[in-house]
Amino acid sequence: MTATVLGASGFIGRNLVRHLRELGYDVATPGRGDLADLGGSLGHVFYCIGLTGNFRDQPLATVEAHAGLLAGLLERTDFDSFVYFSSTRIYAHASSLQETTEGAAIRVRPSADTTYDLSKMLGEALCLSLDRPQVKVIRLSNVYGPGQSDATFLGSLLHDLRTAGKVVIGEAADSAKDYISIEDVVDVAEKIARAGAHRIYNVASGRPVSHGEIAQAAMSAGLSCTFRPGGATRRFPAIDITRVTDEFAFAPRRLLDDLPALLRTP
Repeated sequence: MTATVLGASGFIGRNLVRHLRELGYDVATPGRGDLADLGGSLGHVFYCIGLTGNFRDQPLATVEAHAGLLAGLLERTDFDSFVYFSSTRIYAHASSLQETTEGAAIRVRPSADTTYDLSKMLGEALCLSLDRPQVKVIRLSNVYGPGQSDATFLGSLLHDLRTAGKVVIGEAADSAKDYISIEDVVDVAEKIARAGAHRIYNVASGRPVSHGEIAQAAMSAGLSCTFRPGGATRRFPAIDITRVTDEFAFAPRRLLDDLPALLRTP
């Protein structure tokens, strides 16, 4: 089996390359400068190209990464499957679990803060515009694991705890996000690419973890984790994972169970 991982130098991409090679795939990892020359059959393609924490400072580059480059590749390449990694951030304004199902209408207000969300949705629309069922979308929650970027909230927090033994969180303790292990992501992404029956999948834990829970776990490990007074509360909704659970018997790991090891491993 052959595969092509686009964005292989990133956190998700490099872990996906490792996992696919462990499964026996012959994996190509073209760089950004090689994309214009890509052609022919690419096997199972995984589109991991994207911007995260710096998207507000680079809105044009964000749109290009999430949709512009994608459009050209969908137009001129052939593949056995094509998986586009989107984000559960697009559910930020959902008010119920039903509004985070894969078929629910998405509520997004255009602004500088939603460039990421809207560009991911444009990428999704390009994928779904093709009448090719092997083109699929995975909406990822906040991915964690060894070697994750310090530009993310959890990555920055873990870095400070490992290096300084303490951290002050700027948001309120009842703020919460959904977190998904990189090991769960790469495992189910390969299964979706090869055998997924649907076009869109939520890949998340299904249970938001509060900053307070993370702080308690850190303090249980002997570290200092406090909160800045007056911090805003930002709670992301619970994500519906019924589809991926039913189809693949998906049983995601829990961040709180993995935190002790993450605090020891860069």
